[in-house]
Amino acid sequence: MENEEMVLANEFCIQHDIELSFIYAVNESGLIEVSVNEEQLFVPASQLHYLEKLVRLHFDLNINLEGIETVSYLLQKMNNMQEKILMLSNRLRVY
Repeated sequence: MENEEMVLANEFCIQHDIELSFIYAVNESGLIEVSVNEEQLFVPASQLHYLEKLVRLHFDLNINLEGIETVSYLLQKMNNMQEKILMLSNRLRVY
């Protein structure tokens, strides 16, 4: 994460009209990783899309943090299964 582009968490919160405590909460639950530099909280640019998805789940769909963790786990598991299906499908094309 050292060489990765970072975004100030306060700016993200202002843009999305959310509290900074939400970013702390999803960080504590292990859903995203943040960095602290000179008492400023930063989010890696590569995780912004995912963080925006978490914001929508929480604020638009009123899903609590535990529910977001469950949804994220199931989506990751589904993505892994889709990748495996694609790999197996590609192997079957050989035959």
